[in-house]
Amino acid sequence: MIVDTHVLVWLLAGDRRLGPKARQALEDAAQHGGIGVSAITPWEIAMLVQKGRLALGRDVGAWIAEAMGLSGIALIPLEPAIAVDSVRLPGTLHADPADRFIVASARARGVPLVTADRALLAYGADGHVSVVDASI
Repeated sequence: MIVDTHVLVWLLAGDRRLGPKARQALEDAAQHGGIGVSAITPWEIAMLVQKGRLALGRDVGAWIAEAMGLSGIALIPLEPAIAVDSVRLPGTLHADPADRFIVASARARGVPLVTADRALLAYGADGHVSVVDASI
């Protein structure tokens, strides 16, 4: 599984917005192959903190280093094929570069994307990427 940025934050914060079924699926994934985190996610988290849209309660660099060091979490590099696919995604998806990289990463790995983002859930419903609703 690959997690959307907000799902990683919710998972590590124990946020109740992450539904019990999604949480269990992520815990299972962490034990059996890992939770993928796109390399764009640390950038997106740092941008959200810088803009005051996310508070982590500590230095963002330390938070990210700790998150990436947790057992069961694996950073998915931004390979050239993922970068190219992010601009060639089928169907209609908004222009947010982070979301496009995350979707392209899930497609490249052939694994579900865990998200509560309604636009990404709709994109998955259109058959372009496998998605798991993080709110359930």
